[in-house]
Amino acid sequence: MLRNWPRTCLNYPSTRVTSVSDDELAELRRKRMSALQRQMADEQRQAQTQQQLEAQKEALLRNILSPEARQRLTNLKMVKPEFTEQLELQLIQLAQQGRLQIPLKDEQLKQLLVQLQGRKRETTIRRI
Repeated sequence: MLRNWPRTCLNYPSTRVTSVSDDELAELRRKRMSALQRQMADEQRQAQTQQQLEAQKEALLRNILSPEARQRLTNLKMVKPEFTEQLELQLIQLAQQGRLQIPLKDEQLKQLLVQLQGRKRETTIRRI
């Protein structure tokens, strides 16, 4: 099969064997390395920004919630991370608007969770 390689390339005009000089190859490598470095720097900046936002959110929640309520929210986050993320943002917004009694006690958080779960449409399966 390797013996046929040059002939098969001749049969396909779009497949051309070109030689690249060492200078061109070095330039291509330099450009690629530069692009990868920029990409890594961007990703690091995004990760750092995300960490800062997460730290700010945690600090706000520490002020808003009682220790018991914070523990309940942490436990809930393990089971329903997306739901908990939305709930945390809502709690922060309500606290910033002054519509939330601070610190929010565990019983109040339970009531809020029951209300939010009540909005969820229940699915029942009936067997015929």
